[in-house]
Amino acid sequence: MRLAKFLAHAGVASRRAAEGLIADGRVKVDAETVRDPARDVDGSERIEVDRRAVAIPDERLVYAVNKPAGVVSTAKDTHGRPTVVELVPAQRRLYPVGRLDADTTGLILLTDDGELANRLMHPRHEVPKTYRARVLDGPVPSGAVHRLRTGVELDDGPTLPAQVRQLRPGVLEITLREGRKRQVRRMCEAVGHPVISLERVAFGPLTLKGLRPGAHRRLSDAEVAQLRR
Repeated sequence: MRLAKFLAHAGVASRRAAEGLIADGRVKVDAETVRDPARDVDGSERIEVDRRAVAIPDERLVYAVNKPAGVVSTAKDTHGRPTVVELVPAQRRLYPVGRLDADTTGLILLTDDGELANRLMHPRHEVPKTYRARVLDGPVPSGAVHRLRTGVELDDGPTLPAQVRQLRPGVLEITLREGRKRQVRRMCEAVGHPVISLERVAFGPLTLKGLRPGAHRRLSDAEVAQLRR
């Protein structure tokens, strides 16, 4: 197994971030600093990151969390704001799968499985994520809804087609298969209906059902298998 992949499987970081750790000289294999992310390892070696030994655990942890507003989607925050990782009292180091804006609420996943996180966030897999947006100046006319469905031109290019329906006047349910920064907010603003509040209600096959704001639950083996598929 390549060293970067090993670190991802060990939950140290995503594979790309692991490559950065290796390039920075922060990883040792049997006391030797290694800078090649393609270095082959089989787990019998002593592998250290910042002098801390790491290994692939026998089982993975994946949690669903209902992120409240004001909580940031990072493992640490230099400004002292509460982080989503602090909502789950796990003994292992967990990382969020992707991000939600601080003012966006709803479903986010935390895991120690860097490889799974990387697969879920990679654009080629087009994992669907569903949001509920309350917007200004509702109801949203059919022409604007059609634009959201077929693609909106943003400053970083046109969006992919999306599933969009108006649940009630001024409340949209939007399912995306891509994940650009503040994408739902920018899409709605582009059609003349800025977002007032935004909640992610589904991530792939998972929903917020049964999770109050700030609560978490560990996913079952069957749910993790669904995510992998």
